[in-house]
Amino acid sequence: MTRIKRGYVARKRRKKMHFFASSFRGAPSRLTRTMTQQEKRALASAHRDRGRQKRDFRRLWITRINAVIREIGVSYSYSKLIHDLYKNQLLLNRKILAQIAISNRKCLYMISNEII
Repeated sequence: MTRIKRGYVARKRRKKMHFFASSFRGAPSRLTRTMTQQEKRALASAHRDRGRQKRDFRRLWITRINAVIREIGVSYSYSKLIHDLYKNQLLLNRKILAQIAISNRKCLYMISNEII
């Protein structure tokens, strides 16, 4: 059986991998085997953290809304606000409510007073 030289195919694959891993520090940016391992790990982390990011932002929005709502009245809380919003069919998502809470608190006060 004759020997087949791979030619540019392997070089093309490694070059593509090197472009991805060029920002890594140390061996993962230079050595092919550790580069592939680090690339797999980086892609797995990115996939995992895209879902995690959604959770973290929702948690942040809820915290911001709750902090502003508790300033309004002692007995009023985030859960009551969301319940009243759904009861009155005011469909505002948590991201928009958090932006309103930060930028224009009076507007959030008005919304909460309307639904009470």
